[in-house]
Amino acid sequence: MKIYPIYILALCLLLTSCKKGFLDRQPLSSISPDAFFKTESDLNLYTNSFYSTFPSAEGIYNESADNVVKSDLGELITGKRTVPISGGGWSWSELRNINYFLENYDRVMSPAAGKKYAATARFFRAYFYFDKVSRFGDVPWYSGTININDEGALSMPRSPRALVMDSVLADIDFAIANMDAGKNVEKVTKWTALALKSRICLSEGTFRKYHPEFNLPNADLFLKAAASAANTLMTTGPYSIYKSSPEKAYLELFSSKSSIDQEVILGRRFSAGLQVFHNLNYYTITASYGRPGLNKSLVNTYLMKNGSRFTDLPGYEKMEYFEEVQNRDPRLSQTIRTPGYTRIGNTKVLVPEFSASTTGYQLIKFVTSEAGDSFNRSENDMPIFRMAEVLLNYAEAKAELGEATQADLDKSIKLLRDRVGMPNLDLAYSNANPDPYLADQYQHVNAANKGLILEIRRERRIELVMESYRWADLIRWKEGRLNAQPYKGMYFPGPGKYDLDKDGKTDIEIYTGTKPTGTGIQFLKLGSEIILENNTSGGNVLINPNTPKTFREDRDYLFPLPINELLLNKNLVQNPNWEGRN
Repeated sequence: MKIYPIYILALCLLLTSCKKGFLDRQPLSSISPDAFFKTESDLNLYTNSFYSTFPSAEGIYNESADNVVKSDLGELITGKRTVPISGGGWSWSELRNINYFLENYDRVMSPAAGKKYAATARFFRAYFYFDKVSRFGDVPWYSGTININDEGALSMPRSPRALVMDSVLADIDFAIANMDAGKNVEKVTKWTALALKSRICLSEGTFRKYHPEFNLPNADLFLKAAASAANTLMTTGPYSIYKSSPEKAYLELFSSKSSIDQEVILGRRFSAGLQVFHNLNYYTITASYGRPGLNKSLVNTYLMKNGSRFTDLPGYEKMEYFEEVQNRDPRLSQTIRTPGYTRIGNTKVLVPEFSASTTGYQLIKFVTSEAGDSFNRSENDMPIFRMAEVLLNYAEAKAELGEATQADLDKSIKLLRDRVGMPNLDLAYSNANPDPYLADQYQHVNAANKGLILEIRRERRIELVMESYRWADLIRWKEGRLNAQPYKGMYFPGPGKYDLDKDGKTDIEIYTGTKPTGTGIQFLKLGSEIILENNTSGGNVLINPNTPKTFREDRDYLFPLPINELLLNKNLVQNPNWEGRN
């Protein structure tokens, strides 16, 4: 986002001072409303502080779940999450700042004139509560600031999820009606609010549909709202899908130094001139940050270039790298290194490096030129909302409602396929021929249009990979168990020499016993530096095969509340099956 003067940080720190339980005290007298809220500039300055709510660059690209596999699987994947003493996402200072603003902004301007600032605040309150509900389920709803001596408010129990989400919708609808309608990649607008509403309502609608154990009503009302918000943005908004050529458009969208605002609705800004960087390049090319690589199950999901299914090919399970990446959806070669890959600004052909990628499917999405390769020296912008997600939200909501037509797909999925020269998704064919590979993954899809829902999920996983949607998608679809499946990489028939790009030179040698010698070759010792499913008989690369992965269906769709908060507020109740006071 835009970089603001240091005194904004000081202001935020003052506004988020001491706590009693999880709620902050009233502002200190030095920043009372009379002293601060004097001009429209003050309102703008204050609302700018809300942008810290959005994820950092790492919070966007540093995805894991079952999409991107790293050497450290993490507690979410291993099932080793524990009830935290404090923290754990149960933080409310951002809400306190938003509510304080809403109580005081009209000291400067009339409520009518100040509506756009109130709308911005309510956008961020909707964003805040959506995150909390997605994480914890029921949470206390507070529409105003709390006095430190108000024991009733401080001891408030968790409000029902349905009530909270109704209030979230009221906030986001107010934001849509009253925010500026201009196009601004670094400020929230009416269009950002519509994108957020489509995200919120799709998430809540599908969660209610696929989680009957929570007894949440009106799933279809949320799905209809998701489709409506997305459709409004699609038909009246100033955005479209970025296109140049099928071989590079997708990659260009993410490697561009500045957000391409034809498609990016809101982005996080970075700049060498302002010395504001992130670590994407270093993350993908060194062994220091987990060696991220695409999971085999995702690579298998990419269609062939003619639109047919890769997993329908005989013997696809034992295809080696060169063969398996031929004639695939062009987004595959714009997401990972494939034969012929060269860095931006260089002509040297590079093969995947296992030293930087656990699976061998080495990431190139968001990777820029070598100028950004040093630690924390990448400066390309990061998308927070983009039009592609809105199109996917629309298609999925329509499919889940059982209302999708071919015309709906033509104005959503087709636009993403057109970018990379792929055939359009055919509704009738999809429903007549559900993909058994996807059906095995998404076992709760049983609608009459099962095939279509599966295909839209395929499209979503491919289009949005490395943008940190996957964990939330699996949670709302009730498919968390996919995180506990074996994580795999490239297939190798056993020890030996391998020419990955078929240029006549050995790129990898998998060996047993004494390490061979040679230059320009990746030597990988079987059983330690690389593990194959069947050892010397070959198989897919396995990542941390001796590290158990667990997902508890009776517990892990919600996060636990921290112990300290349960002790401070006796009216809070722990989420089901988490250790601690219930």
